[in-house]
Amino acid sequence: MVLLNERIRIASGEGTADLLIRNGRIVDVFSGQIEKKDVAIFGGVIIGFGDYRAKKSIDVNGDFLCPGLIDGHVHIESSMVTIPEFARAVLPHGTTTVIIDPHEIANVLGQEGIRFMAKSAEGVPLNVYVMIPSCVPATDMETAGATLRAVDLKPLLKEPWAIGLAEMMNFPGVIYRDPEVLKKIEMAGKKRIDGHAPSLSGKGLYAYLSAGIRSDHECTTPGEAKEKLKNGMWIMIREGTTAKNLKDLLPLVTPKNSRRFFFVTDDRHPKELLEEGHINSMVRQAIRSGIDPILAIQMATLNAAEYFGLDDLGAIAPGYRADIISFDHLGRFEIKKVFKDGRLVAEDGKILFHAREKNDLFSTVMKRKLQIKAVNEEGLTLRGDQPLAKVIQLIPGQIVTKKVVKKILLKDGVAHPNVKEDILKIVVVERHRATGNIGIGLVQGFGLKKGAIGSTVAHDSHNLVIVGTNDPDILKTVEVIRAMGGGLAVVSDRRVLASLPLPVAGLMAQWSVLKVKDRLDRLLRSAKGLGCKLQDPFMALSFLSLPVIPELKITDKGLVDVKQFKIVPLFGED
Repeated sequence: MVLLNERIRIASGEGTADLLIRNGRIVDVFSGQIEKKDVAIFGGVIIGFGDYRAKKSIDVNGDFLCPGLIDGHVHIESSMVTIPEFARAVLPHGTTTVIIDPHEIANVLGQEGIRFMAKSAEGVPLNVYVMIPSCVPATDMETAGATLRAVDLKPLLKEPWAIGLAEMMNFPGVIYRDPEVLKKIEMAGKKRIDGHAPSLSGKGLYAYLSAGIRSDHECTTPGEAKEKLKNGMWIMIREGTTAKNLKDLLPLVTPKNSRRFFFVTDDRHPKELLEEGHINSMVRQAIRSGIDPILAIQMATLNAAEYFGLDDLGAIAPGYRADIISFDHLGRFEIKKVFKDGRLVAEDGKILFHAREKNDLFSTVMKRKLQIKAVNEEGLTLRGDQPLAKVIQLIPGQIVTKKVVKKILLKDGVAHPNVKEDILKIVVVERHRATGNIGIGLVQGFGLKKGAIGSTVAHDSHNLVIVGTNDPDILKTVEVIRAMGGGLAVVSDRRVLASLPLPVAGLMAQWSVLKVKDRLDRLLRSAKGLGCKLQDPFMALSFLSLPVIPELKITDKGLVDVKQFKIVPLFGED
């Protein structure tokens, strides 16, 4: 209470503030106005405006000031770096708060993985709030490293860093009233429950919303977003590395409804984080598309804070945390200074802090090795007697896929990749329990002319997924990634062309974000050299084993028709 007493006293004009940010043009996200005034800060909190004595002052020379940016839904594991490194990547772009869903590491390590993420955020100048994963595993049509039932989530939801229940992907479980799913929803109480309901409409949507689920980040068309908006959902506009919905959804935003939208990245690779930015890039795109700059800033700050009940974030006002960014032009929105709790932590793209990695914490997690039963070429052979097969067809820029039926290359009862038609083999190898499960299917859209690419970043269960033109290279990719303890690899003629070890749960490196980006660049160049036509084939690959996103996916248990929500035979039209 001493600090509170002091804060009130200094806000009243008695005593000395810690910092005075002078000559800023403040973007008031409450009134929608811009006003030139000084900002006084004490104890990491904004205490007032105007003439205050301060131990230190920083003159921003007429630059605009707005609240620190908020990413309302992100899987940090998809950046392939740890939280301290992620902070170093996003803070220079003005992001001071992230709402994470550690769903990825939870599927590998369960409760231990969630607690690992929360613990690794300690001491990092980035607000990290955790939504507790609701669907681990996402379905029973895959093998995960852990299962989290309602009883397992209960102690996690009581933690101070836990602010709600993360994306409820099992929307059929909600609609058809699965007892275990309903227990999780009821257990969340008054905390937020995020949604995940691609293409859900009509009475199915009503049933889903009746459970108290209030947001969705899976809208891909204005029509879908409009229906969900009209029925009370907050719309998370997503712009990740693979799923890019910003351009399609922005036309729906108007001054009358903009307060029900906020920005999320969901999954973003280091290359995009370093070269394009983070939430700041979405604000820029929104402004360029014609959205009023103040509305765009509201969507990147106050809206998300209010949705999650973070009452001291998202605005520059007395009593709010001093998370503030400066920029010199409303149209360009180029970040200059970043203040976190009143401390200057980044300037002109450079980090001004150092957060130590907790080596003992990481060593514990890294002791977990991949558990893969021996794989041979016979185990990869795809036998069939029908000329038609279901093929997973990629849709550029989306994580949804199409289910198409194609005539396949069949020789002596064995199905082979058809490089000319870009129909390649996709293999999912279970890596948590050494069950020996191998799912084998066909995919179209990668464009590889030779070789194979593979990864243990494979939503949601993160088994080992590989796309290749031939079995020897697929087999070599399995061997290489197993030896690394998880990661990404490009192989051709049984030679490793590029690789990225991810020893932290098979999902993250302990390297700097820049070093990870450099390794990823090599992987992308190598994949392109093999004929791959995708901008980021590894991000596309990572979603092909996600059996809750339509239409056709594959897991270690087989081919999944998501609309039917069941495993289906590869061969034949039905």
